[in-house]
Amino acid sequence: MNFSDEIKQQALVLGFDACGICRAQDSEQGTYYRQWLSAGYQAGMDYLERNVDKRIDPRLLVPGAKSIVSVAFNYFPSKFLPDDVPQFAYYAYGLDYHEVVKNKLALLFDFIRKHYPEVNGRFFCDSAPVLERYWAAQAGIGFIGKNTLLIIPGKGSYFFLGELILDLELEYDTPPISQNCGSCRHCLDACPTKAIEQPYVMNARKCISYQTIENRGDIDADIQPLLSNNVYGCDICQKVCPWNRFAKPNRTPDFLPSEEFLSLDLAKLQAMDEDSYRHIFGRSAVERAKFSGLKRNVEAISKTRDNSLLL
Repeated sequence: MNFSDEIKQQALVLGFDACGICRAQDSEQGTYYRQWLSAGYQAGMDYLERNVDKRIDPRLLVPGAKSIVSVAFNYFPSKFLPDDVPQFAYYAYGLDYHEVVKNKLALLFDFIRKHYPEVNGRFFCDSAPVLERYWAAQAGIGFIGKNTLLIIPGKGSYFFLGELILDLELEYDTPPISQNCGSCRHCLDACPTKAIEQPYVMNARKCISYQTIENRGDIDADIQPLLSNNVYGCDICQKVCPWNRFAKPNRTPDFLPSEEFLSLDLAKLQAMDEDSYRHIFGRSAVERAKFSGLKRNVEAISKTRDNSLLL
């Protein structure tokens, strides 16, 4: 067993569901990425416009980088909110994934350093300008679907991604997986706001996840009637994806939803004050929207419901 295989084996021991390794190099995604920015598809996420060169070439982000170890961590829940209450994206059911995944990446980095004490590198989980899905695909973990998410054949797309970028030469997983979405367009057809402008192209401004999480202003008037009861994030393009018939519940206690969370309905969300918000969503990804953002979303779907009752 070479050391790359040992890294992948240790990743599974730590609880990751997949691990692959590729060479750190220029992604050659610069032209596409800059065109995407020029179209304004990043919406109000100004951070996506910064450090573009580092995002395209990880060797500029981590000097001396030679290898990228990509990991995937399942978050598909075993318990769900009832269909008739405001919906939260599955990834937000438990503790903030940044904390959980980065702690495990730190352990994987420690494992590597025990074998190669001189190794330098950094680890990330949605916390730096890294093309996470691209590198995970290059590492052979899965392929990027028409909904722009990483899909792992036989497992689906409900995965957090993370990576270790190292100045250590390793054995690489090549070639990338050749499977793809074929002629399927379920995600494009199901998206109520048509945020997937065309296969593999996401317009964040139209995306319910952007509008209910990253957007710091009012929800776009054209999007509000189409929220489809989503109060934080949206999983529609994943729920309709045929690959997700293979999704299995995660086994991570930190990702289990609390009974208080599962009992939330529209009335409770409308009555929620800042103290109860902190109690239920402390250390949760929902903190990204802040209390004011969540209350804005609750008001928006309340108006949508009220209008539907008048029709």
